[in-house]
Amino acid sequence: MVSAMTTAEGATEKRKRAIGANPERNRAHNRSLVLNLLREHGQIGRAAMARHTRLTQQAVGNIIDELLLEGMVIETGRLRVGRGQPARQFALNPCGPVSLGVEIAAGHLAIVFQALTGAIRARSIVPLADTAPAPVIAALVAQIEKLKSEAGAPEIIGMGVVMPGPFEIEGISAVGPATLKGWAGLDPAALIADATGIGTVVYENDATAAAVFESLHGVGRGLRDFCHVYFGVGLGLGLIHDGRPLRGAFGNAGEIGQIAVPPRGGGAAAALEDRASVFALRDFLRETRGAPDDLDLLASLDPAEDPALQDWIARAADQLSPVLAILENIFDPETITLGGLMPRPIIEAMIDCLQPLPVTVSSRSARGLPRLMLAQTGPYTAALGAAAMPFMDQNTTATLRQ
Repeated sequence: MVSAMTTAEGATEKRKRAIGANPERNRAHNRSLVLNLLREHGQIGRAAMARHTRLTQQAVGNIIDELLLEGMVIETGRLRVGRGQPARQFALNPCGPVSLGVEIAAGHLAIVFQALTGAIRARSIVPLADTAPAPVIAALVAQIEKLKSEAGAPEIIGMGVVMPGPFEIEGISAVGPATLKGWAGLDPAALIADATGIGTVVYENDATAAAVFESLHGVGRGLRDFCHVYFGVGLGLGLIHDGRPLRGAFGNAGEIGQIAVPPRGGGAAAALEDRASVFALRDFLRETRGAPDDLDLLASLDPAEDPALQDWIARAADQLSPVLAILENIFDPETITLGGLMPRPIIEAMIDCLQPLPVTVSSRSARGLPRLMLAQTGPYTAALGAAAMPFMDQNTTATLRQ
């Protein structure tokens, strides 16, 4: 039996995650720190990297030399900051290797080829009539080959794959409308790595990957602690704590879709994603208009011109409000962001309907940020977060297969 970590040990471990460590066994972690610094600063010199990471300049120099040889980093010139030889500056290579981000969802497959700088080199979304492993992997392999040609046949140095949770220790469970059938007990990373020949494959919960994207490139950039409500087909929560994704023991932290609570103002309790999700919105559209199950249709919705849709949004907000209060009281976030597949105008209207927010530990007048913020929305949000996952420290994020 493993004993619980003591307070002192926990503090030491937290410091180790926040700064670099020189032993060779931490090489991947140190590379991740350097890559994240380059992403954050645009360009930076070795001495500044050493100060930020608390690595030795020699260790930083070795990592930069490796990254230059691999084509991941370029030298951008020299910066004079006083006497002496101007410092050589380095930046991520926008034309170098790429990372793949893949979202396998109930109904569609989204893929992005993302440069290390975050720029998209190629992307596609294709419908999935069957989400069982064999047809999904066949569609994935075909799309990768197609997009590789469009992107100029770059080197692929890693792939992040996201799926809706919850996750079991050995695979995906069968809970909720967004669940992928047939994946229980399988290792998605191993299956996809074998089929594509890509050596580094990470798989992650879709909401966690979306939160990572917000932390790196969205409204959560620069924040250390925030909650990201992700409207996929179902509903999930990504948690960023102390600048890193909080995953839980088995990758299931943030599975809020199945929480059943009475809505604000009273009424019968129901699973949250049955009332406040893209799945629930599609049900509403089918029942009231016979509308097809189509992402393009969702993008065309305008709450301002649609009283029936306004009523649906108000009911969804009533269901969501108590859960947001719970999140604030448990996690004490800097803010809660809302984003994902749900169209921007609908999330904006939902944020309006959520006012006034319940009184919680976040009810402070001296706030730097609003309690609720609109995050990145759109069909590629989770896939873009997935593309960043292979470069994060594998000791604190998803399972890395090499």
